[in-house]
Amino acid sequence: MKKKFFNAKFYRHDSATEMMVENGKITQIGTNLPNADEEIDLNGKLVLPPYVDPHLHLDYVYTLSELGEQGAGSGTLFEAIELWPKFKETLTVESVKKLAMKGIKDEVSQGVQHIRTHIDVTDPNFTALKAMLEMKEDLKHIVDIQIVAFPQQGMYTYKGGVDLVEEALKMGADVVGGIPHYEPAREFGEKSVHDIVNLGLKYDKLIDVHCDETDDTHSRFLELLNALVLMEDYGSRTTASHTCSFGSADNSYAFRMMDLFQKSKINFISCPTENAYLQGRQDTYPKRRGLTRVKEFIELGINVAFAQDSINDPWYPMGNGNLMNILDNGMHLAQIMSPKEIETNFDLITYNGARCMNIQDNYGLDVGKPANFIVLNESSVHEAIRRRVDVLASVRNGDFLFRKKEVEYDVELKLD
Repeated sequence: MKKKFFNAKFYRHDSATEMMVENGKITQIGTNLPNADEEIDLNGKLVLPPYVDPHLHLDYVYTLSELGEQGAGSGTLFEAIELWPKFKETLTVESVKKLAMKGIKDEVSQGVQHIRTHIDVTDPNFTALKAMLEMKEDLKHIVDIQIVAFPQQGMYTYKGGVDLVEEALKMGADVVGGIPHYEPAREFGEKSVHDIVNLGLKYDKLIDVHCDETDDTHSRFLELLNALVLMEDYGSRTTASHTCSFGSADNSYAFRMMDLFQKSKINFISCPTENAYLQGRQDTYPKRRGLTRVKEFIELGINVAFAQDSINDPWYPMGNGNLMNILDNGMHLAQIMSPKEIETNFDLITYNGARCMNIQDNYGLDVGKPANFIVLNESSVHEAIRRRVDVLASVRNGDFLFRKKEVEYDVELKLD
């Protein structure tokens, strides 16, 4: 059956007002398209490809509420990491799935259709991984879930951690993870980076490393990660997440490194709300806000995306899966609000995240791609971002996942 979505504005297609869909694929985008079996009026609203959240911990969501008064009090990254192991011992496959489903619903109900989730595999029972492998399969008609084998307690800080990461890849994890700045000494952090890249090459897996999530400017594991993937021509399949210390690095070092990032084609993910909350804890003033060099990456053509990271867990008490909120915070913190920047800022929660997940060949508003898109409650990019508008509809393979009406009032405010 042919469907035509008409009376719309399409992101990156300035002159188009209509989209034709057949067998779940986009067949045409333009104006004055032929009639179809079903024609759907989008009321002049803005159409985007679905939101992408390329960094989320689905095995942690809503665990802060479960911890209650035992939850993190200082708001520091390392306190949260220390709290986690004791709670992790109480997890079951069903308890993980129950809370993860809440987090997935938060995101999908607000326009996300692609999630990369870091799952803690420093657990010989692989409880959370088993849960997420099941959910990935069960929910594939609604959301694409990409799983990172993530050693939260470290490949070496946790005895046998590197072997657990490898076993998780054999079990079906899609991405090799790591946390070199949490290892017990610089040498072990460097060793873990070598292990991560070797595992990626051995199993033909993507790489996504929690890298230098600290204010310590001496934490430079990003430099080693980039060098290794540059030499192996693996940069486009590699992501460095957080890289907070790079935001504190001196300019001479930073710009030399950004030249190498351009050469390697490595991807970056920044988590604006969580990093702003966790970083700068030992600073008085000036107080660092934890972001990597988002603005410079954009200007230099280095791929960078924004992500939610956490929802109500020991690391971050807030979060609700609304990527429009993440974009709004990130734009402020990175100071990217010129008219030219605003016109492409949606890329930070759509196309750029898709590149991090390496799904760009099957993503976007282009002929031949799956008919996956969202409809925002506004007609222009600038106004949609300025007003942080809601998602009115989410479409997957040409069918609505949900569609809702604009706000209706019992009594409407009138000021005239």
